[in-house]
Amino acid sequence: MRKRLWVLMLLVVAAATLGACGEKLTSSGKAQIVRVGVFKNVTHAAAYIALEKGYFAREWGDEVKIEVTAFDNGSDLSIAMATGDIDVGFVGPGPATTFFLKSGNYRVVSGSNNGGAVLVARNGSGINAVKDLVDKTVAIPAKGNTNEISLRLLLQQEGVSLGRGAESAHLIVRSPSDALISFRQKEIDAALVPEPWGTQIEKAGLGKVVVDWQAIPPNNGDYPTVIMVASDKFIAHHRDMVKGAIKANMDGIAFIQNSPEQAYELINNQLKKYSGKGMDKSLIKASIGRLKLTTDVDVKVMETMAKVSIDARYIKGINKEELDLRKFVDLSMLEEVKSGK
Repeated sequence: MRKRLWVLMLLVVAAATLGACGEKLTSSGKAQIVRVGVFKNVTHAAAYIALEKGYFAREWGDEVKIEVTAFDNGSDLSIAMATGDIDVGFVGPGPATTFFLKSGNYRVVSGSNNGGAVLVARNGSGINAVKDLVDKTVAIPAKGNTNEISLRLLLQQEGVSLGRGAESAHLIVRSPSDALISFRQKEIDAALVPEPWGTQIEKAGLGKVVVDWQAIPPNNGDYPTVIMVASDKFIAHHRDMVKGAIKANMDGIAFIQNSPEQAYELINNQLKKYSGKGMDKSLIKASIGRLKLTTDVDVKVMETMAKVSIDARYIKGINKEELDLRKFVDLSMLEEVKSGK
């Protein structure tokens, strides 16, 4: 872990050095190229709408080239933010916080959505509630991600230990698509996954949702799932462009809320573009129905989640009692956009 941290810090220094050599600007002083990071996941719906409807281009102008990189997981995107390869990104709070505490060179500038994950149990597993996860194998999409944090909190709430021995729930990593296969093969008993995977497992007749999104901790489903982050360098040099990105995200949220049926098709267009395949509109609808689209960011909830990562040793060298993420979350630009400034 220490070696990885040193490598990360060297990359950060190298990126800063290269960035100091100069940046190409448009005639109006904006960055010629803005690098945007997203996931290949329907939970990034607001960003997808903002891209599909041209909201980023509207805010930044025709001279600005938008380069979009789609990532498979939050760790990869967060590393890209930390090393200066992405200017603006949409990511989960778990990995974003972990890598911020190592690099300290990007900030949360807005929320995008909250919740959206469910605990689904395989048919025939005997699982009807969280307490039934004892001696069962439970899958999460990635180590240290938001879903694992939620699962650890859920088990704590119900007094179920997590480990390899008897009388514990057993953790295993499976991507959501692989979890579907693992359900068929009876390799796993349950999974805490983002939508639409819970709905897909139900529709395939392989399992059922035993804890819906509004009962997933922390804060009964009202926890950040996708947040918008921007690099310190981009904020310092192009604050108005960050505000434009925030406005694009806000308008993406509003479009989904006001025109959901039209939004599902547009979201699907972006999924096809970045993941290589589309999704049935009923699954997109189910996904949107199990999350809360919002620009709000609750720092205290993020700190609760980070403390779980400290306990799990994903974050090291930080005392839980001294954890303070107020420097990580800068909502001043969001407030300016909301007030019309």
